[in-house]
Amino acid sequence: MTWNSKAMLVLILALLLVYGGNAQDSSATLVPAIITFGDSAVDVGNNDYIYTLYKANHPPYGRDFVNHKPTGRFCNGKLATDITADTLGFTTYPPAYLSPQASGKNLLIGANFASAASGYDDKTAILNHAISLSQQLEYYKEYQSKLAKIAGSKKAASIIKDALYLIGAGSSDFLQNYYVNPLLNKVYTPDQYSSFLVGIFSNSVKELYGLGARRIGVTSLPPLGCLPLTITLFGFHEGGCVSRINTDAQGFNKKINSAASQLQKQLPDLKIAIFDIFKPLYDIIKSPSNNGFAEARRGCCGTGTVETTSFLCNEYSKGTCSNASQYVFWDSVHPSEAANQVLADSLILQGISLIG
Repeated sequence: MTWNSKAMLVLILALLLVYGGNAQDSSATLVPAIITFGDSAVDVGNNDYIYTLYKANHPPYGRDFVNHKPTGRFCNGKLATDITADTLGFTTYPPAYLSPQASGKNLLIGANFASAASGYDDKTAILNHAISLSQQLEYYKEYQSKLAKIAGSKKAASIIKDALYLIGAGSSDFLQNYYVNPLLNKVYTPDQYSSFLVGIFSNSVKELYGLGARRIGVTSLPPLGCLPLTITLFGFHEGGCVSRINTDAQGFNKKINSAASQLQKQLPDLKIAIFDIFKPLYDIIKSPSNNGFAEARRGCCGTGTVETTSFLCNEYSKGTCSNASQYVFWDSVHPSEAANQVLADSLILQGISLIG
């Protein structure tokens, strides 16, 4: 845990005490469990157990993780959600639901249902042989039954109610579906596709609410136009980010914020926050040296320009950097652990309302 994260943890504890939160002692977690849905930004290894090209179960993924081994995370080390869990007091992470670790008492601290190359649109997952969001929600229902058997119905209900729910999706819908699918381009404008995705988001939140969720944090889209892969494929030798794609991302973010406000009004006791990851990531991309980074236009692994996920970022990749902390991106899409730290610091501040 960095100094910033420790300082924020102290701040959070103080705020919880002031506002009568449910914090236990200093060694307790601030929420009983973390339950996660989404894509590769939050997948901790579910794709290792399905037939798909999108896997991070081999070096150099995970080289800077605690055990220096690949875990299925699309990063050199920790994801932003891992760092958030650290800050909230967790000493172990909720397991990938399809992994052997997702059993017994391990389920008491939550589970991760995310799948790389999935999205709000189930067709995105189908196209990429990933676990669709609708299937992730079905797995969550299964998890609830398992939790009740392990903890008893009363304790399980308390965990479900007080858990922190995280949703991180949307990037794959655009990068691995909309922008590369000419049929979809003809049916929807980017604005219309955003509305379509946000409609699915709203329905998914309502379904989670019906299943007992009350604290839901959702990440916005990042600056998709600034990802090294996007610049390579769609930049046409532009000097910076692809502005039209960033505009699409910002349009989506505006819609999902509006939808969250409406859900807050419609659903009693719901606490929901949209975590803005666009601005903090955009800021370090535009001024890397001001934020302790040396490189923001290519990833650490291999060429850093086209390694979308696993099959081009591997132990045989030539040119992989020696110090990923100097890079904003680990591969051509996913932030490095160092960049994830910046995002996590922002997330925890934005999410105080969820844990108070």
